[in-house]
Amino acid sequence: MSDGLVINETQKKAIILMIVCTLFTSLGQILWKLGLVEINFKMPLSIFNLPFMLGFVAYGVGTILMLLAFRRGELSILYPIAATSYVWVSLISPVLFPHDFMNVWKWSGVVVILISVSLLGYGSVKKTRPARVRVDG
Repeated sequence: MSDGLVINETQKKAIILMIVCTLFTSLGQILWKLGLVEINFKMPLSIFNLPFMLGFVAYGVGTILMLLAFRRGELSILYPIAATSYVWVSLISPVLFPHDFMNVWKWSGVVVILISVSLLGYGSVKKTRPARVRVDG
C-alpha cells in the first residue's frame, strides 16, 4: 500500500490539453502584437492583416482546448496552468521583438509563476490512503 499521488487518465489528458491551450493562447498574443505593427488606423481594412487574424484563430483554438480540458479535469488543478501563458510570452517575445527583453525581475516572475503553478497543482492532487483493515476478534 502506498501513499502515492493519484492522477487518472482523464485528468492527465486534461492537463495536457491545458498546456497546449496555453501554447495557443500565447501564440495568439504574439501574433496580435506582430499584426498590430501592420495596422494603419487611417486605413481601416489594414486590421485584417494575416498575423492579426491568425492571432484570433490561435486564441480561439486555445479557448476551445481550455473548455475541453475543463470538461475532463478539476478546475483547481487546471486553471493555475493557464498562468504559464505568461511564461511562454515572456520567453518568446524577446526573440521576435528586439525591444522586449528579460531582466532579473521578469526572470524572477517566471520562476515564481512556475513554482506557484507546481505547488497549486501538487496541493490539489488527491493522495491515496492505505486501506484500513478492521479485524474483529
